[in-house]
Amino acid sequence: MTLDQGLILGLLGALLGLFIWGKYRYDLVALTGLLAAVLLGVVEPGQAFDGFGNPAVITVALVLILSKALSASGAIDPIARIVQRGAGTTPGHIGALGGTAALLSGFMNNVGALAMLMPVALQSARKAERPAHLLLMPLAFASILGGMLTLIGTPPNILISAIRDRTLGDGYAMFDFAPVGGLAMLAGLIYLIAVGWRLIPAGPKGTGEGNFGVDVYTAEVKLSKTCKAYGKTITELEKMSEDMDVVIAKLIRRGRNYPAPPRHEPLRASDILIVEGAAEEIDRFVAELELSLSGGGPSLKEILNSGDAAAVELVVQAGSLLEGRTVAQMRFGPHYRVALLGVARNGRAHRGRLKDFQFRAGDILLLQGAADELNAAVARFGCLPLRERDLSLGRRGRGQIVLASFAGAVAAAALGVVPLPIAFGVATVAIVVFGVVTLREVYDSVDWPVIVLLGALIPVGGAMESTGATGLIANGILWSTEGLPVWLIIGLILVATMTLSDVLNNAATTVVMAPIGLAIADGLGHAPDPYLMAVAVGASCAFLTPIGHQNNALVMGPGGYAFGDYWRVGLPLEAIIVVVSVPAILLFWPV
Repeated sequence: MTLDQGLILGLLGALLGLFIWGKYRYDLVALTGLLAAVLLGVVEPGQAFDGFGNPAVITVALVLILSKALSASGAIDPIARIVQRGAGTTPGHIGALGGTAALLSGFMNNVGALAMLMPVALQSARKAERPAHLLLMPLAFASILGGMLTLIGTPPNILISAIRDRTLGDGYAMFDFAPVGGLAMLAGLIYLIAVGWRLIPAGPKGTGEGNFGVDVYTAEVKLSKTCKAYGKTITELEKMSEDMDVVIAKLIRRGRNYPAPPRHEPLRASDILIVEGAAEEIDRFVAELELSLSGGGPSLKEILNSGDAAAVELVVQAGSLLEGRTVAQMRFGPHYRVALLGVARNGRAHRGRLKDFQFRAGDILLLQGAADELNAAVARFGCLPLRERDLSLGRRGRGQIVLASFAGAVAAAALGVVPLPIAFGVATVAIVVFGVVTLREVYDSVDWPVIVLLGALIPVGGAMESTGATGLIANGILWSTEGLPVWLIIGLILVATMTLSDVLNNAATTVVMAPIGLAIADGLGHAPDPYLMAVAVGASCAFLTPIGHQNNALVMGPGGYAFGDYWRVGLPLEAIIVVVSVPAILLFWPV
């Protein structure tokens, strides 16, 4: 062992220890490791930040942006409707959610797919009177499984392709991962639908569905002759919005209040509806039926044209400018250029006219508007911001633009017309130009810690190869597995990668294990693809802990899961994936 090999292996061991310890965030650990590698002389200073320009890193960032656009544009709303209709039984409910998540994850970032479907899962669980914890863990696992279908489904696949391209001069195509990943995904879904959900421990501590005790808001919306609700009855309107979790509470017509709205009279252009629901559902209701908010402020079109659209949830503090005043007195629109979407008191929506609502300390209100105007208004009000709300603000209906841009990029990359990062870059520019997402949202949608992790670790992984440390590890594995059948060696690489991925970020696992797999293939005189595929599958399958994959961590709070709940469902799932994947790898990628 040379000095450089000892230094890089010692540094790698220290990084793995810090990743597992978890006291310091992984992007800080990765960047510190990169700087240490430069100071130790195993990475050239001029090459230290080459990883940030790697096509794999750029592709991951662009996939996250496009995922945001798919969500904001309402492109997946039809899929959400299908999910809610398939919630009759628990297996059917899990199958509808899991199948949808897996399919979406194949063509967008799997974290984004889970983020879009979690509200659907929680709402459909309430409607079906089914515990949410039975749905959320299978949903998270299914979204991870679906990422194995395509090149862009998960960062490990993108990295594996980049490593193959750098080593052999040719990366993988869009659907090269589908034969093996598809079989593993199907086997995993069948297990989750038939058995997996039954292994989830009963009686979680909480569902975490209401972060601040407010789940339902009241909004006041106006009709016009051009809106889709004009001329419809309340009964017809409820059918049009049956997939939205919104209740039409009151009708106001020419100043007269109808607490029980007449259900069979056509709605008029001057009518005002009082609706109740979750903020995101009210937003869908207003956008899809082309209604307008009656709470004052700029129109949705004006907000979108202003650049950065935003929505924020506020709590009224004692001494606030709002305290003791009514909505009408505040004149949110003329004075502050923001719209009041809804108000709530003591965790319950206000059901009367918004203009008559008098603010008290502790009330919660939801405002929307251009980001600059909204920030200025919040500062003037003296309220405490609780959280930003990710509302589409009228951008639903632009899903066709996003789908066309996304499908065109995928097709162009799959046919080899342009490289994948270029295709996705063009699609990203298109959705910004058409106003589906703003420039602020472009930057906000990128998971920058993951980008730093990837950009910092790629040069460290390169140092493993350039110093010969990768070959040293591979030779040790070859010596210990001498005489074993090929299927067992592939299986051992898959299991080792999977185990490492349960405690490390999957991108970090890929950077460590892929060069080792290539070196083992070279030592045995085999084709590199089966070994790279084993690493790709193993790095994507982290089901034993909540820290192995971001999706596992995302459902931990809402599902009320304990740390030890994951392995009960995840251990059989990982065993099934190994049993299915090893023969599939050798069948589709012979040694």
